Amino acid sequence: MLVDTHCHLDASEFDADREAMIARALAAGVGCMVLPAVDRAGFARVRALCEGRPALRFALGVHPLYVAAAHEADLDVLAMELEQCGHDAVAVGEIGLDFFVTDIDPALQERWFVAQLRIAKDMGLPVLLHVRRSQDRILKHVRAVFGRDGPGGIAHAFNGSRQQADEFIKVGFALGFGGAVTWQRALNLRRLVTELPLESIVLETDAPDIPPEFAAGERNEPAHLPRIAQVIAGIRGVEVEELIRTTGANARRVLPRLAAAYSE
Repeated sequence: MLVDTHCHLDASEFDADREAMIARALAAGVGCMVLPAVDRAGFARVRALCEGRPALRFALGVHPLYVAAAHEADLDVLAMELEQCGHDAVAVGEIGLDFFVTDIDPALQERWFVAQLRIAKDMGLPVLLHVRRSQDRILKHVRAVFGRDGPGGIAHAFNGSRQQADEFIKVGFALGFGGAVTWQRALNLRRLVTELPLESIVLETDAPDIPPEFAAGERNEPAHLPRIAQVIAGIRGVEVEELIRTTGANARRVLPRLAAAYSE
């Protein structure tokens, strides 16, 4: 199954044609889309979008770029909503650290990240990680909170070194790759998707962001995922069917609540 493990379908960029955009993705063969929230206001949006749509699943969390506007009570709300929605929530996310942006206090980001990791551990839920110029720091916190047998998850839009990739894999994470890999100049990403074990890779779009090269300057959307998969399969030298089958199985492995709803 073709699984988009990370797409923000509640984003305002889709307000004009959200239903048509989702229909395009389904018609293109995308069988499952995971929608991570980025702030407390987004909890209700992603839950509402997924209601009655078996192909859509959600995660709840506070993104590192939104922690400055968040309130401590949002952590209680997060835990409460995760408890209330039961198996409908597949992960805690999008959470993490972003040290590329310099106007959000790193210490504040880390406090929110650790708090949400603890919620995930308490609930036995995997996490969807935002990792930008923060791979080693994120690994430190994941190891400290999750230990050796934590729930793992996905390092979204991974762009670290091979050594860092291996360390994420060791602590139970798959690595998310999407449109950025399709750019000819993305030499590190292309090397990673060639060298890494296929069992460690999942697909994503991060729609409406990170458009592939073949849609440069356009809004990204999940309907692009089949062509992204073709590009990655070509780089690796495998059949696209094998890539789709294996990455779909990987997604269900690291997000076990997907496995309860989807099968080959």
